[in-house]
Amino acid sequence: MKNMAVDVLIVEDDIWLSEQFERTLSKAGYVTRRAFEGHTAMDLIDELKPQVVLLDMLLTGSTAVTLMHELQSYKDTGDIPIILCTNLASLIRLDDVSDYGVRRIIDKTTMHPDDIATAVRSVLL
Repeated sequence: MKNMAVDVLIVEDDIWLSEQFERTLSKAGYVTRRAFEGHTAMDLIDELKPQVVLLDMLLTGSTAVTLMHELQSYKDTGDIPIILCTNLASLIRLDDVSDYGVRRIIDKTTMHPDDIATAVRSVLL
């Protein structure tokens, strides 16, 4: 079975929020898949090779930092841009996480629905 190209892998353990992200990105023309924790996300990344990973910083189980470190450990996944979408945005500087492939940080507490699609567009340019 041939894999479908995936533009954005959404890694978010809040099911309702991940559904909202998926709807927003689908309306903007992106093909998405969702994972609710890091191990599943890594398996999907290996299988689907998404163009972008939208990542919640506070995942249940393994942390986003573990997933980011894992992605950077491999040549074929190290160049996938990551967008952090987190309640901790005010505590994280882009300079501190850019080595992990993070290209944008979105604050969940102040974001608007279109911010997700805008961020994805910006990292794909």
